[in-house]
Amino acid sequence: VQLVESGGGFVQPGGSLRLSCETSGFDFGNYAIGWFRQTPGRAREGLGCFGNRDNSTYYTDSAKGRFVVSSDSAKSTAYLQLNRLKPQDTGVYSCAAIRSFFLCFDLASERLGYVEAYWGQGTQVTVSS
Repeated sequence: VQLVESGGGFVQPGGSLRLSCETSGFDFGNYAIGWFRQTPGRAREGLGCFGNRDNSTYYTDSAKGRFVVSSDSAKSTAYLQLNRLKPQDTGVYSCAAIRSFFLCFDLASERLGYVEAYWGQGTQVTVSS
C-alpha cells in the first residue's frame, strides 16, 4: 500500500494550492480519504474526509469554507484544494486511507484518537509573505 502526497510548496497569504494523494495497493473505491495537517507546536489536526463509495464529504471547522476535498477514482487519487491560505495554515499535510467514511469522520473530528489507516508521508505547505 502506498499513499504519496504532492503539490505542497511556498505560497503567499491569500494564495491557493492543490494537494494530491496518489494511492496504490488497496481498493481505493471502498475507502474514505482523510486529510490532516501537523502545524508547528500543535497536535495533528483533521481537515476533512471524502468518501469514495458515495462521494460524501466532511470538513472540520479549520477547513470549512476554504478547503475542498475531492477524488478521482479512475486515477486512485484524492485531492485537497487549499484556498485563501493564511500563515497559520503552514504545516505538513497528509492523507490517510480509512476503511469507512464514519471512521474517517471520527478521526478527523477527534471523536477517536486512533483508527486503522494507511498514511502518506506528507507534503510541506508554507504560507508566508
